[in-house]
Amino acid sequence: MTQAATAERGSGFNHYGVFAIYRFEMARALRTLWQSLAAPVISTSLYFVVFGSAIGSHMGKVDGVSYGSFIVPGLVMLSLFTQSISNASFGIYFPKFTGTIYEILSAPVSHLEITLGYVGAAATKSVLLGLIILGTAALFVPIQILHPLWMIAFLVLTSVTFSLFGFIIGIWANGFEQLQFIPTLVVTPLTFLGGAFYSIDMLPPAWRTITLFNPVVYLISGFRWSFYETSDVGVELSLAMTGAFLALCLGVVYWTFKTGYRLKR
Repeated sequence: MTQAATAERGSGFNHYGVFAIYRFEMARALRTLWQSLAAPVISTSLYFVVFGSAIGSHMGKVDGVSYGSFIVPGLVMLSLFTQSISNASFGIYFPKFTGTIYEILSAPVSHLEITLGYVGAAATKSVLLGLIILGTAALFVPIQILHPLWMIAFLVLTSVTFSLFGFIIGIWANGFEQLQFIPTLVVTPLTFLGGAFYSIDMLPPAWRTITLFNPVVYLISGFRWSFYETSDVGVELSLAMTGAFLALCLGVVYWTFKTGYRLKR
């Protein structure tokens, strides 16, 4: 760490240290551009071709919106969830794997600054990916964003929240298999069952009640409202649930650094 960073650390917030971590993580994304950007865009485009064009052309409207356009927010959220978790979890796990985590922990940066660097980079990559996927979707189906500021707000808030969640997974994981365990077996199924491809109002009452216990429902619903002013739950409730999940993740990260859980061995 430079003398300027050390002086900054002594005087308060060390933005040099945060930027160093942030720049390193963003540079890693550029080195793996195909994996970080092209692969998610191509896979999402296939969803639009199959569900939006092929299947959607044979379906009626959902809540007054064509099916192809209706699934756009859900597909963006699906990519956002998986990429935010993947970027943040691998970012903090790799230093653990190589043993350089001890150098980071002993550097003149606080736990908050370490978290900001890794989570900020992961969230930035996820937001950019989400915007690119939106642009890609516009090539296949008509998109209308009635509340662009709310759309950006949900996009950023969800990216930060799930990047924090991924950061926690990266600290918890003891192997590359565990890095994929929660995203593959928990987050992706919850997304598919959370209204990404349908409105939960289409479900029988009993199943709709059960679905309301799925937190992903509130994230997708709020994001879809910013597009078409149609949602399965109130936008205020969506914001509250997202904020609650963000607060929970912040609490877990604070506890992790305070106790050194799976960081100090």
